[in-house]
Amino acid sequence: MKKSAFLFCVILLISCIVQPVPAPTSTASLPYVITQEENPYPPQTEDLGKERNEIILTSLNLFERTDLTPSRVGLDILGSMPGSCDELRVNITPPDASFQIFIEIYSIAIQNLKCENVFQQVEAVILLGIYSAGRYTIWVNDKYVGDFVSL
Repeated sequence: MKKSAFLFCVILLISCIVQPVPAPTSTASLPYVITQEENPYPPQTEDLGKERNEIILTSLNLFERTDLTPSRVGLDILGSMPGSCDELRVNITPPDASFQIFIEIYSIAIQNLKCENVFQQVEAVILLGIYSAGRYTIWVNDKYVGDFVSL
């Protein structure tokens, strides 16, 4: 009896020993906008009844403004709109979980308005916002433009 009681106690003690648990790993936080972009061409509510047109983008360049604290990234836009009455629109979405920022650049015009069908040159600079830490990629009209790192 003593041997079986001893064996029972050993089994009981072994089953009560705390098993090591792996240390929790830190999860990456989702990206977010700290300060909104400076966009003078956002979509407007009165655009709903207007015609949306594609613009021809000749040049898109990312640049860094190191004279600002913290430094900021901007987008230099050069292109042309299809008519003399078209207005530029730039829609910038917040970053997604993959640190991608999608930007739509297009023009709007009043439907059936008599305007000259001459290309109107577009030159615009958009200063992007301040973002949480991470490496962000910029996509304009579904095409990769570049990336930047926010600290």
